[in-house]
Amino acid sequence: QVQLVESGGGLVQAGGSLTLSCAASGNTLRINDMAWYRQAPGKQRERVASIMINGRKDYEDSVAGRFTISRGNTKNSVYLQMNSLKPEDTAVYYCAAGPSVLHMIYWGQGTQVTVSS
Repeated sequence: QVQLVESGGGLVQAGGSLTLSCAASGNTLRINDMAWYRQAPGKQRERVASIMINGRKDYEDSVAGRFTISRGNTKNSVYLQMNSLKPEDTAVYYCAAGPSVLHMIYWGQGTQVTVSS
C-alpha cells in the first residue's frame, strides 16, 4: 500500500504564490516518476507538471514559466511552486506517482487551490 498526502492548497489572490507538497509513504518501491494534475469544475483532469527519476521535468504550456516542480531529498516527495497565479489556475490539484509518467498508479486525495481575481 502506498499513500500520497498533499498539502499547501488554499485561497490566494491573482498574482500570488502557493507551494504544494506531496509525500509518499508505504511500499514505494514502484515509484520512479511523480507528477501534479489538476481538475477544474466541468473540465477533464490534466497533467500540470511531471518529474522523472532522471530529473527531467515537463510542464503543461499554460503553466510553463510560472510553476516549478521539484523533488525532495528522497524520491518519494514532490513539490509544486506556483507563482503568478491566475483565476484559471483554480482547481483541485492531485499528486500522482508511479513507475513512469505514462503509468501513474498512485494518487493523492487532492488539495483545492482557489485564485481570486
